[in-house]
Amino acid sequence: MTRTKWRKVPGYAFLSVFALFSLFPLYFMIVSSTNTSQDVLGSRLLPGGNLIANFQALIGAADLGSAMWYSAVNAVATTLAALLVCSIAGYGFEIYHSKGKDVLMAVLLLAMMIPFAATMIPLFRLFASAGMVNSTFAVILPAISTPFLILLFRQASRNFPHEILEAARLDGLSELAIFARIYIPTMRSTYAAAAVITFMTAWNNFLWPKVILLDNAYQTMPMLISNLSAGYVTNYGVLMLAVLLASLPTMIIFLVLQRSFAAGMTGAIK
Repeated sequence: MTRTKWRKVPGYAFLSVFALFSLFPLYFMIVSSTNTSQDVLGSRLLPGGNLIANFQALIGAADLGSAMWYSAVNAVATTLAALLVCSIAGYGFEIYHSKGKDVLMAVLLLAMMIPFAATMIPLFRLFASAGMVNSTFAVILPAISTPFLILLFRQASRNFPHEILEAARLDGLSELAIFARIYIPTMRSTYAAAAVITFMTAWNNFLWPKVILLDNAYQTMPMLISNLSAGYVTNYGVLMLAVLLASLPTMIIFLVLQRSFAAGMTGAIK
């Protein structure tokens, strides 16, 4: 081994140790889902044989299929709507740039500093007056336009070649056709990054669905997990299995789109 490679060994060792620390919670979650509640409380680190029993107890205690379905519907619908709305906004802020839009963007960024708890009660009263309590639309609508995603698309649009826009306009394409046929395919890495962030946020969203969905028949996976841990006696093996099942969709989405996510967060355009 050359001297240069030997110099890299401490760095790789350091990263390996922190990688193990990062992966340990995932490992413990998977192992705990196969053990009894007593084994989980005893911090057993080896797989057990209680996975089927935990799954049977889970589907007996809660409507797992319904919770997964409502979580998926909310997350997918929120992601698609947010990508469309925020990309159009970010495109408009940068491509049709003006000082007034800079002021409006500054106001949107200031809105990021307002905690959701401060707007939750007025938001609930608004949806209640519109008769939208216990509806999927009430869960989706507040999340389809976020300052962060608008800023992400605006910053990525700064690298978008304006010469293509001018050429497309000379060829007679409308602004809508330019956006749909040129901008969206060119910015696919940014869309992938935004999709990962939005899907994870929507899937893991707990507070707002808990407030607006008053009927447990519409509960999502975070609400189901909360209900499992709210009893007098908590079966931690069942709870960890529910957490594992709730984590799988977000892990799959991230693993599938991780390269595009990294490129999109760095502002790369392909």
